[in-house]
Amino acid sequence: MNLGDLIMEKKIVIIPTYNEKENIAKIIRAVFSLEGDYHILVIDDGSPDGTGAIVKDLQKEFPERLFLIERSGKLGLGTAYITGFKWSLDKGYDFVFEMDADFSHNPADLPRLLEACTKGGADLAIGSRYCNGVSVVNWPIGRIVMSYYASVYTRTMLGMKVYDTTAGFKCYRRKVLERIDLDDVRMKGYGFQIEMKYTAYKLGFKITEVPVIFINRKEGTSKMSSGIFGEAFWGVIKMRFRKFN
Repeated sequence: MNLGDLIMEKKIVIIPTYNEKENIAKIIRAVFSLEGDYHILVIDDGSPDGTGAIVKDLQKEFPERLFLIERSGKLGLGTAYITGFKWSLDKGYDFVFEMDADFSHNPADLPRLLEACTKGGADLAIGSRYCNGVSVVNWPIGRIVMSYYASVYTRTMLGMKVYDTTAGFKCYRRKVLERIDLDDVRMKGYGFQIEMKYTAYKLGFKITEVPVIFINRKEGTSKMSSGIFGEAFWGVIKMRFRKFN
């Protein structure tokens, strides 16, 4: 598939935000600097720091490419993406990406994820920190160990051959999101990332991991918490015994 074909395919990058005023304008401009006519949907959970207002101002500059959904309060990462998936399907997008706002995911890797689908035949492409060793920069060693072994635990429990089960940098073909019952996705925190991958795996879709370098945020505050890991731990056990149609 050449560049002309890729431009014809509609592509949307979903970016959930909460208090990302330091990063949001930079990440939007970085995505829009790429070839291929990527669109962006920001889903802001009522950021009191004015993140939503920054996006609204940028919409004047990018009226046909930048979209915003504002929600009242912190409703969870998973529900933000589910809202974005439904919106993207309704608008006819062919490829739907997940990406963080804080540059821990390099926008320059978006074409590599897309290529894994368009040329490599993947239905779901994952920007993986662990498929080629450990590719994480500026994380405390304790967090690296926790994240890495969370993926080992998940892979062992679920029998899913994915090294980075909690990765949040992904590209879906629309047929994957159409097939998954989005209203039945149960986890709301980072366990959501595991549940979506496992559901796609159980439904028989082809999953490919693309090695990326994950760089810890330089600006803003992390949204991770111990409760997020607790939900994922128990959620994996419950998933092990679920039936998928």
